[in-house]
Amino acid sequence: MSLNPHLVKESFAVIEPVADKAAAYFYGRLFAENPHLRGMFPPAMDVQRDRLFRALTRIVWSVDSPGGLSAFLGQLGRDHRKYGVVAEHYTAIGNALLATVRRFAAEVWDTETEAAWVTAYTAAANIMIESAEADSGVSPAWWLAEVVDHERRTPDIAVITLRTDRDLPYLPGQYVTVQTARWPRVWRTFSIANAPRGDRVIRLHVRAVPGGWVSTSLVEHTRIGDTVMLGPAVGTMTPADSARDILCVAGGTGLAPIKAIVEHVIGSGRRPGIHLLYGARRARDLYDLADLIRMQSSFPWLRVVPVVSDQPDYDGVRGRVTEVMERFHSWAGHDAYICGPAAMVDDAVRRLRRSGMPAAHIHRDVAHGES
Repeated sequence: MSLNPHLVKESFAVIEPVADKAAAYFYGRLFAENPHLRGMFPPAMDVQRDRLFRALTRIVWSVDSPGGLSAFLGQLGRDHRKYGVVAEHYTAIGNALLATVRRFAAEVWDTETEAAWVTAYTAAANIMIESAEADSGVSPAWWLAEVVDHERRTPDIAVITLRTDRDLPYLPGQYVTVQTARWPRVWRTFSIANAPRGDRVIRLHVRAVPGGWVSTSLVEHTRIGDTVMLGPAVGTMTPADSARDILCVAGGTGLAPIKAIVEHVIGSGRRPGIHLLYGARRARDLYDLADLIRMQSSFPWLRVVPVVSDQPDYDGVRGRVTEVMERFHSWAGHDAYICGPAAMVDDAVRRLRRSGMPAAHIHRDVAHGES
């Protein structure tokens, strides 16, 4: 059977407006037919349902771009090892997915559409299975990490330093999933805020969000000496092999992967011009500004621009960070790295594309742990 991306996308477009209902039906079907799988998932499924649909959306709309999709699926396959997922589980997941699409895209469903979904899912599952099997011989499914420092920078933000029990390979800009002893089987994603440096130390910037089990546990209840579990590093917002100057736009704890990328560039010996626009609502929310100023003082090619949006008496640059971005000269000849709340990231990308920056030069991610 040959892949038919058009039929997959057409039927998925029918499902997108009822994503919540479709995701709930998928898990209900999966657990009804395979009750033994329920124990692999957290007690509350809200975040899990959202994560499923985000991943499925990315896969469907990239199904005709096999290069980037293969890398993403490979990361997913390796990451799912920490849940205990094995090859036979993909059959159960595929059956539940097919039943869900058949039910919610009934108006466009036919044998040809079903064949397209079977072909697409089989290809995706094979990539994930093969990546997991290849990884099993060289990397653990998860890492243990000891908390060696815990700094409460604001009432709701902590900078947490961890030392892993063995080397955890990652690239600047990537993120890891974290599980705490307080919430078994509940994993949340957080970006790594430092470039790799060979001492097994990684730093996380964590904002405690309302209802955030893991983020609140990390900020309010975690202490030096505690142990957490980490999944493998994933993410595609990594440094480009380029001689261009660099624009970085960070909002909130979206600063974490941006900082890791800047550290990497500084350590590489390259000397590009780097503009780092760091946005927050109030001056007190610029939780890592002191360290950024230290980096700027030791690397003259770095310019840090703190931006505050909701504090009229702030005596620095005021406004939304994406609006301030446009007050500078054209960024068309730069590489851009953008991370923060989803609306901020989307707005920055729109403005940069409108100004003439090629899409291939824009590297983006949504701040992990803030959704």
